Amino acid sequence: MPRKIIIDTDPGVDDTMAIFFALCSPELDVIGLTTIFGNVHTELATTNALRLLEIADRNDIPVAHGADNALTGPYEGPVPFVHGSDGQGEIFLPDPAGAPVDLSAAQFIVERLRACPGEIALAPLGPLTNIALALRLEPRITEWVDEVVLMGGNALVPGNASPAGEANIRNDPEAADLVFGADWQVTMVGLDVTLKVHMTPDDIADYATHGNPMSDHITRVLPHYRNYFESNYPAKGIFVHDSSAIAYLIDPALFTVERWPIRVGAQGLGRGKTWPGIGKFLRPPWQNRPLVNVCVDVDGRGVVELEAERLRRA
Repeated sequence: MPRKIIIDTDPGVDDTMAIFFALCSPELDVIGLTTIFGNVHTELATTNALRLLEIADRNDIPVAHGADNALTGPYEGPVPFVHGSDGQGEIFLPDPAGAPVDLSAAQFIVERLRACPGEIALAPLGPLTNIALALRLEPRITEWVDEVVLMGGNALVPGNASPAGEANIRNDPEAADLVFGADWQVTMVGLDVTLKVHMTPDDIADYATHGNPMSDHITRVLPHYRNYFESNYPAKGIFVHDSSAIAYLIDPALFTVERWPIRVGAQGLGRGKTWPGIGKFLRPPWQNRPLVNVCVDVDGRGVVELEAERLRRA
């Protein structure tokens, strides 16, 4: 049976690739998209999620609009220099025909988990605000969820939104600390591994040969995104962030995992840093916290080839 997942998303070019990857993978059954601020404002994230499902011919999948701001403060704003002002590489798609459901993202998550206890994994690809709000709305979701596999964080490497913090976590560190501290299984697919998953120019060019609407869309949106990476990193091509979390859901054997409790810095220079509790003698901030699966190494080529294979046969 395919594994049911809800993708919490802020599309975003890398979210686009991850959503299409999941939709093309028979191991996964995407039962909903919930939207969040991050790469773009939540309103645009919702619009983009609906657009992407139309491109994939999956209008049967519901979309739920999520939080517009972090738990304790306003959203700091989008990153058009990375994803484009439209979140889709400056290609400006037409408005979608569909509309979101009449439930907030947090309500949607709670209702779906309540209906199928133990059967649904959450796959947050942006800030963790919606997941934290769902926890506050119904704490029993920790008993009902299969697993939380998130893209975000940085245990042993520098951040990308600041020297300390990874972008998704830094956008709402208070929410992240709640999610990492809840009594459920969390797997963190962060910069420790995503910076080792490198899609080369040849890999990118191959998407133009697949001959399907999803790969064609990826080919259109990637140039703006690729330009950001090649202007800021020494490698040509792109790093594969959000799709790495989807790859973990499909084949966790591609990843090496350590199990540590995680605390999230909320103030000052350390805002957004995911601090692992490493060692036998944990200080009080890490004591009595659940162990998180922290991905620390990856078969990067395996992830890239798995995603390409799935999109190629879409």
